[in-house]
Amino acid sequence: MTRLLIAASGTGGHLFPALAVAEALSERWQVRWLGVPDRLETQLVPGRFKLITVNAGGLQGSKLSKLFQLLRLLAAGVRVARLIRRERIQLVFSTGGYIAAPAILAARFCGVPAVLHEANAIPGRVTRLLGRFCRAVAVGLPVAADRIPGIRPLMTGMPVRADFLQSQPLPEWVPEGRGPLLVVIGGSQGAVGLNRMVRAVLPPLLEQGCRVVHLTGRNDTEVGQVQHPLLVEQPFSDEIPGLLQHADLAVSRAGAGSLSELTVCGTPAILVPFPQAADQHQEANAACAAEQGGAVIVHQHESEAAVLQQTIQRLLGHRLGDPNADPSLLLTMRDGMERLAIRDADQRLVDLLKSLLD
Repeated sequence: MTRLLIAASGTGGHLFPALAVAEALSERWQVRWLGVPDRLETQLVPGRFKLITVNAGGLQGSKLSKLFQLLRLLAAGVRVARLIRRERIQLVFSTGGYIAAPAILAARFCGVPAVLHEANAIPGRVTRLLGRFCRAVAVGLPVAADRIPGIRPLMTGMPVRADFLQSQPLPEWVPEGRGPLLVVIGGSQGAVGLNRMVRAVLPPLLEQGCRVVHLTGRNDTEVGQVQHPLLVEQPFSDEIPGLLQHADLAVSRAGAGSLSELTVCGTPAILVPFPQAADQHQEANAACAAEQGGAVIVHQHESEAAVLQQTIQRLLGHRLGDPNADPSLLLTMRDGMERLAIRDADQRLVDLLKSLLD
């Protein structure tokens, strides 16, 4: 039995791809999961795989804070090295983030091959610094390959949950009607700026018959400001695959996970990159989809609410009954999204892991 350590922590963008890879492995693999206490993995991983947690965080803040975090990362690396030896780990796989640092360093120290997957168009700091210590680095978007110094990454795409790859029904709670379906994804933790932009433009769309599902995230305190029979607001949904497969248009952040889900569903999108994303990586992710014609980028500023409204009206105009609207716009965007999709990314990564054991 092959013993694999997966290091993935924090956000769905790190966790869901790692889960997709883990679930694509055969029963001949024994998986141990490395995470951080009080993060999303403590909810998603137990019951599927054995979870081991260590304290790890980013090198941010004052010099004293950075020194403390560095010492904590080194201590985490020592713990991971002991774990690798105790569990006789043969391979380490990480989807990046700060948990990747102690995992990669420990694997290097123990002589165990490590594989790192970088999902974003602009690689993160850990990938740029420690990618050279891995046996292989995989990327989710082609443009990332030229931005990682000293190595030649492999293009695998970004794994998604199996539900996204199978035909799903439209959830029963979606508003009924003949109008187009607009799905707004604010993110699991909430995207207050994006949510406010959307609420500013909803009333005229709803009056024209547009059906709207707004997934606000859990931290939005302004839920309920707009009320209409064709609007459903809720913090989160487990039925996002069905929503995106049936949506005429989506409004979303441009995280790598969200972008990958949109592409495999072929969902035309208006992407609103998170302005404070590290290295502006969401802007770069969104540009990849826009260059293929699958998405339109709208930036998050108060003045951009008008741009968002105009963009939605232009894209959904034909479905909203505008006789002058171009009915081919959404079809062209759907084709653009599908050109970016890699539906077997999980199997490509499984094959990569297996190749390192031959």
